[in-house]
Amino acid sequence: MGWVDIYRTRTTTAAEAVKDIQSGDRVWIHPGCNTPVRLINAMVERAPELENVEVVHILTFADAPYVEPGMEAHFRHRALFTGGNVRKAVNEGRADFVPIHLHEVPSLITGGLMPIDVALVHLSPPDEHGFCSFGVGVDATKAAVENARTVIALVNQQMPRSLGDSFVHISKLTHVVEVDDPIIEHPMAPEISDVARAIGGNIASLIPDGATLQMGIGEIPDAVLDFLEDKQHLGVHTEMFSDGLVDLFEAGVVTNERKTLHRGKIVASFVIGTRRAFDFIDNNPFMEFHPNEYVNNPFVVAQNDNMVAINSAIAVDLTGQVCADSIGTRVYSGFGGQLDFVRGAARAKGGVPIIALPSTALGGTTSRLVDTLLPGSGVVTTRADVHFVVTEYGIAELWGRSLRERARSLIDIAHPDFQDELERAAGERNLL
Repeated sequence: MGWVDIYRTRTTTAAEAVKDIQSGDRVWIHPGCNTPVRLINAMVERAPELENVEVVHILTFADAPYVEPGMEAHFRHRALFTGGNVRKAVNEGRADFVPIHLHEVPSLITGGLMPIDVALVHLSPPDEHGFCSFGVGVDATKAAVENARTVIALVNQQMPRSLGDSFVHISKLTHVVEVDDPIIEHPMAPEISDVARAIGGNIASLIPDGATLQMGIGEIPDAVLDFLEDKQHLGVHTEMFSDGLVDLFEAGVVTNERKTLHRGKIVASFVIGTRRAFDFIDNNPFMEFHPNEYVNNPFVVAQNDNMVAINSAIAVDLTGQVCADSIGTRVYSGFGGQLDFVRGAARAKGGVPIIALPSTALGGTTSRLVDTLLPGSGVVTTRADVHFVVTEYGIAELWGRSLRERARSLIDIAHPDFQDELERAAGERNLL
């Protein structure tokens, strides 16, 4: 039987496909802009028939009805990164958070610690050889698909065909649900604040010509991009690709010609952006998508000379400890790839690991540079790993510095309204 015949025999409806989910199963959901909303809704409609189904994913961009109050007997979520749609459930004890580096998530699956029974995924249509692409997100989903008992795939006419290690043959799909739906979009910030712009300018001063970039999504990364138009021959090796990087490519700033790994290619693991970015990656040989276990592996990242990693934080204390996944005891997000890239960039020749954050929060009423982190705060990046901390007030270089030197440097880039308070606290601790 040829692949076309196999494909036809496996095509069904979402309601029929999810009947393969059984009580006690562990279900993987394709994250990010790939979030397979139709399959999620069909699964949740079966809630009265199901008990103790564990739903596992990283960050998804849709409602998460399986964590709503009243679903506890049917579903329990295991969050590998806590997004806004599941944050309340995690903090109320109705869902579980797993602190883990993004590059290690696939090994949970392949190593047997977190075996997957059913994978709900969102793919491109098959090519002439019967291979579907993971489209806008390979992430850790490739490992889930390769190890799941059952694979249920939305095959979407509007999903781009990303190249690289980004394919699955239709023979691996248990059920196919054909759709022609818009992909979930996540646009850039409509406006960039003066604070973010100042931070962006400070970060840009640390980026040399020929650097290879990793950056996330949000106002600060968007601001950085605005300051890179005069740079030359930048490259990209990043877990996440977004619309702003398309601008730099079209402006001739991103050429990848000086990369020391995958020269000539943008390397990424998933896209968080709009249709503009989706169209850019479609069948584009300039792009290579790889799973997180490769893209985020610090030993792979370190092979990029002049690797610049730009990551954010919730708070940084005066010794350099970076809290990025919680506000006190309240879980806010996750480890993601922050330390993967901080450590990779630190080990790269000419590497520049950066933690960037506004100096204040809550409308300027509280400092993000603090004497001590709130009780219960999670330290994502240790003080021994931190190299540069950037706010709108400047750059603090911490690596190899004493606690006294760190405190002085961090106070100097704090908001002026809080510098006296931080000075006093540092003095009381004999840091100054």
